[in-house]
Amino acid sequence: MDASKIIRLVAVLVAVLAAFVDIPSSAAVIAVLGLVGGYYVEEDRATAFLVTALALGVVHGAVGDVWVIGPHISAILGSLSSLLNAAACTVIALGIYNRVKP
Repeated sequence: MDASKIIRLVAVLVAVLAAFVDIPSSAAVIAVLGLVGGYYVEEDRATAFLVTALALGVVHGAVGDVWVIGPHISAILGSLSSLLNAAACTVIALGIYNRVKP
């Protein structure tokens, strides 16, 4: 198992746990894991990743009204949205860097 898979696994695990357990500074931890994880997104998957991050950011609260399980799913998707949005910042920065570098 390489570093990218470990970082992705830990990041998703922290994001899901943050929806149920009060982790101190969970937003900062999720943001840092997202920023680091964004470095490992392959260049050929960058567009699909950015579309996924955008879509998840738009719809993560849509299931909040579902009876019993809706708020939990909404909290998980909200944490994952934060994770993907932080990673998207890195993907965008790397894309700009790759276009500008000599």
